[in-house]
Amino acid sequence: MDRLRYIPLGGLGEVGLNMWALEWDGKLLIIDSGLMFPHGDMLGVDFVIPDVSYCLQKHLQIVGLFLTHGHEDHIGALAFLLPRLKTPVYGTRLTLGLLRPKLKERRAKDADLREVRPGDRIQLGPFGVEAIPVCHSIPDAVSVAISTPVGKVIYTGDLKLDPNPLDGAPTDVARFQQLGDEGVLLMLGDSTNAEKRGRSGSERDLEAPFRAVLDQAKGRVVVATFASNIHRIQHLVRLAAEYKRKVAVVGRSLQQNFKTAQELGFLDIPPNLVVRLEQAEKLPPQEVFLLTAGSQGEPMSALARFASQSHPHVNVRSGDTVVISATPIPGNELLVNRTVNNLYRHGAEVHYSELGRVHVSGHAYREELLDLQRLIRPKFFIPVHGEYRQLLHHARLALEAGLPQSRILIVEDGQTVELDRESIRLGPRVETGRIYVDGIGIGDVGHVVLRDRKLLAHDGLMVVSVTVDRESGALRARPEVISRGLIDPQLSHEIIEDAATAAAQAVRRTSEREPELTVLRGAIHDAVLAVVHTRTKRRPMVIPLVTEI
Repeated sequence: MDRLRYIPLGGLGEVGLNMWALEWDGKLLIIDSGLMFPHGDMLGVDFVIPDVSYCLQKHLQIVGLFLTHGHEDHIGALAFLLPRLKTPVYGTRLTLGLLRPKLKERRAKDADLREVRPGDRIQLGPFGVEAIPVCHSIPDAVSVAISTPVGKVIYTGDLKLDPNPLDGAPTDVARFQQLGDEGVLLMLGDSTNAEKRGRSGSERDLEAPFRAVLDQAKGRVVVATFASNIHRIQHLVRLAAEYKRKVAVVGRSLQQNFKTAQELGFLDIPPNLVVRLEQAEKLPPQEVFLLTAGSQGEPMSALARFASQSHPHVNVRSGDTVVISATPIPGNELLVNRTVNNLYRHGAEVHYSELGRVHVSGHAYREELLDLQRLIRPKFFIPVHGEYRQLLHHARLALEAGLPQSRILIVEDGQTVELDRESIRLGPRVETGRIYVDGIGIGDVGHVVLRDRKLLAHDGLMVVSVTVDRESGALRARPEVISRGLIDPQLSHEIIEDAATAAAQAVRRTSEREPELTVLRGAIHDAVLAVVHTRTKRRPMVIPLVTEI
């Protein structure tokens, strides 16, 4: 193949799952490997990861996997996928530091992790990869400029153009300008905030709101933020020390990231500031500052359990001041609202994005995205990261920056794009999709299983136990019917009796024809479901159990 192929494996058409690849002459370079947290209709699912079946084809050789930064939506799937991909993994120091515990937890042995520094250039097969330092809501984040046989590809990754970030490491706009002067074939741009006008603001903008919260708080202060937002955590720790409050860290993911960032030198923690939860519970409330995960309202997160007073160690009290320093990811609004309501219900004062500026995004807004377009000046552009409307708005920004419509493509997962030095076109669709992780199972929950779970959750379950004669097929005892989640047991006696009668009649009708067991089960299922639907207008899952004696 004499054309470069771009392969989106996740993150185009949804939020999360960010993963893509470049292919040239059978060589494959993979960038990022993110997960997505389940939506409300993904019952029982813990995580969603991309389908990498395409990458495992025999004619392809994976030359490496490069990670742009340490957020879950860019590294979270790798612990599940690396044993199959079997390739060296490149990333910055903090990114690999946050990855290692995940690999250890999943027992992903023999991982070949190779550290790169912002500004480094490495050669992976036909691809030359340069790590460009950028400002994001996590330190050690990079964009990548990839040299290919037909031209340069720039992937912005997640970034913003904060000229004065807290850690003093702004996005390297001069390098983007230089690359634009040299010529860029393709730009892949972060579309997360393509709908939002203006600029994203600086982490420093939160100084005044956080101080106002601490000035007014009479009891404990609790701040929930993303577990990987190391800049925010550093900011909060510094303020807690200034206000003479001891810090306790709540939530496994936040505790792990806090420990890793501190060990690697990305968090500066004053001596004797951090205490264990048990110690914090014994301190006067006005001396306590709790840092917690769960800003998205995840039901089992530390903040959600704190709010519902079901946490084993620390729960909300009247007089607490709680700050949710994040905006809800699309689809999580109901979960966040439930948490806020629970906090208010138990007497807390709550600060969240709808009431004040307690969060700034790590993703560029429209004016910053326009600046990037004018710096990089790509020949071709593909918006990435986000739902379709976000991709569309980013494409319109590229038009506004002067790029012709014919050089802009909006694609979604699985739709490949092929390029040479002068042209771009849609390539073949490849197999992609979502793999559901449920407990220790990976991929054993599919759409059929989710459909069944939704059915159970919506209309309940009926189990019909029938005993028949092995020779004649005649009924040997009255059918037994058990229901769960269909109707209050005290009100279900008549329905259960009618269902048992319908099952018995179905057996008698079909036994005359000496049916196969599968036919008999089908007849029982249809008869019972018809009775229940007539009486309740509900369609529970009906499971016939037939025993021959």
